[in-house]
Amino acid sequence: MNIVEATENQIVIIKSLSDKVWPVTFRDILSEEQIKYMMNMMYSEDSLRKQMKEGHHYLLAEEDGEYLGYLSYELNYKGSDITKVHKIYVLSSLQGRGVGRFFIDKAGEIAKNNNNKELLLNVNRFNRAIDFYKRVGFEIVRNEDIDIGNGFLMEDYVMNKKI
Repeated sequence: MNIVEATENQIVIIKSLSDKVWPVTFRDILSEEQIKYMMNMMYSEDSLRKQMKEGHHYLLAEEDGEYLGYLSYELNYKGSDITKVHKIYVLSSLQGRGVGRFFIDKAGEIAKNNNNKELLLNVNRFNRAIDFYKRVGFEIVRNEDIDIGNGFLMEDYVMNKKI
């Protein structure tokens, strides 16, 4: 398995992966209306391009020409020595095979090489991925509710991992 940093030319790959993974991940947690709203807000090609310009780096996992998932991160989050993992998603059929751990390890390595001391992420409080994050060394540090507009709320845990 290879991890490569995505370029703007690969936004279509990130969007394609998100179209496959995101609705399945959240179908039992969020309404269909909120999923559509958030997909447009976070995963339109324009939104992904804007995120990259604002300092979000996207990593793609690839094996034998097939893309397995993606992770986005931001170094020195809000001027700190923290790397924020904004997104991490792996195709449902491949979950449990180590791709997510590989992503977290790579993000930790990149963070450490840039003198960052921890990884930080938000996760929906009802997302079963919380157990995965705990297994790879994250701890819940607080709750956070984020108004994302259109009457929708993100109900998250904030989790961190020292590196």
